[in-house]
Amino acid sequence: MLSLAIEVVHHDNGAAKVTDLLSSRLPVSVVNGGRERASKVAMNSAEAARERQPTKLDVQLGLIVSAFEEKGIGVGAARFPDGSLDFIYEKGVILVRDAYLDQVAAFLRGPGTASRSEAAAEGRFPTGVLPGVTLYPLAGTRFPDVLEALDEIDARFGPGVATPSHILSVTPVYACPATEPEEVPLEALPDPGECEGGGKGVFIYVTDTGLLKDADDHPWLAGVTGQEDPPPGVSMTPIPAYTGHGTFVAGVARCMAPVSQVRVTRDFDKAGALSEHELVKRLGQALGLGPDVINLSAGGTTRKNLPLLSFEAFWDTYRHYKGVVLVAAAGNNSTRRPFWPAAFPQVVSVGALAANGRDRAYFSDFGPWVDVYAPGEGMVNAYATGTYVCHEPPHIGDVRHFHGMARWSGTSFATPLVAGLIAARISRTGEDGRQAADALLAQARAQRIPGVGPVLWPCDTGDCRCQPGCGCQRCHCHGHCESHEGDS
Repeated sequence: MLSLAIEVVHHDNGAAKVTDLLSSRLPVSVVNGGRERASKVAMNSAEAARERQPTKLDVQLGLIVSAFEEKGIGVGAARFPDGSLDFIYEKGVILVRDAYLDQVAAFLRGPGTASRSEAAAEGRFPTGVLPGVTLYPLAGTRFPDVLEALDEIDARFGPGVATPSHILSVTPVYACPATEPEEVPLEALPDPGECEGGGKGVFIYVTDTGLLKDADDHPWLAGVTGQEDPPPGVSMTPIPAYTGHGTFVAGVARCMAPVSQVRVTRDFDKAGALSEHELVKRLGQALGLGPDVINLSAGGTTRKNLPLLSFEAFWDTYRHYKGVVLVAAAGNNSTRRPFWPAAFPQVVSVGALAANGRDRAYFSDFGPWVDVYAPGEGMVNAYATGTYVCHEPPHIGDVRHFHGMARWSGTSFATPLVAGLIAARISRTGEDGRQAADALLAQARAQRIPGVGPVLWPCDTGDCRCQPGCGCQRCHCHGHCESHEGDS
């Protein structure tokens, strides 16, 4: 077990500020000779840890661990030998394929441990997630540690029979957004700005951190509904970490599809994070509302890079809902490692372009599993009003003042741009969500940038109705919005 130095202090209002080093014991994943195994690694001393400034990873893990612990849920983090993060998971439980459930349960119990009936009497009975997958508690089994249990199950039944319940986040490994919110002038307008019309009769469902109470003070967010962010009773002084993420996402989508119906839920309510088995349940409920487009600006990496087991079960439900499309962020790890659920073929995965519009953003993930890239660096949109204290290096402790707008970067914000374009195209062509997404991806491939990949630009839905007047000054059907002298 690695003793990880994390700087977290809880205030009475529930917000967190990085001020002092605490020790949090987190599991370490080590690869040796091609095989992953758990290893006990100790830092030299607490004093040595104090001599270095905490990394973004230290800060983000500290916030997530603390937020889950407040709910009585333990969080583990598996790391590579170089200290980089492998994946985050919920302690004490694993996900098991139903086809193997009885065999795995018998193996975990072993001789001399509680039977299934005895475990059930103690409240430790497995819980169904979706048909095909069960959440299995490890308490009282031979292997109560998640990583040890999975190593043993892999050796007995093969990889993929059981997995962790991974924790997915709007802040995976590096911040997603890739930066903390930055101040903008009082008179700042959205960038990219509002496109002309688009989205009439189309429903965009945003699963995120919720909607700021005063979001509809911004004209482009008028009529957007959602669960309050932060929840009632949580102070906005200072602005809590990750507050406003869902509102910013909704603002980007609404700028692309100004008359669409948008709803923002507060699913990622524990420092912007949520267990995968909880997310698929909520997405299943969302499907029942009949959305055309679902925006998911969150995700994570997984043990052995295997697909999220809970989502494998979710696709069986998803395929029965014709027309709806899931659009997900490709992540901000700047690697080609699969980022889930964006890496699934059923998902439109979105990476970020750099501010110059010619290169991939320095933070964006990439690879053959990324479907399209869209602007995601230096975006400006709706945010909270108040004071924000920076949590991450090199700006720890810096105080920033916001007046309802912010500049932010990340694949989190490239994703709603694409979701909004899909919604706008649906309203203009009569296509359903999947058809509109397929058409836009074909267009993106036709205008791909060498060394980057397929790209989409603000306001360009590819239906040849793209007209001058979008918020970025001029929009071309064959390309991206460009500013021209003399344009209004």
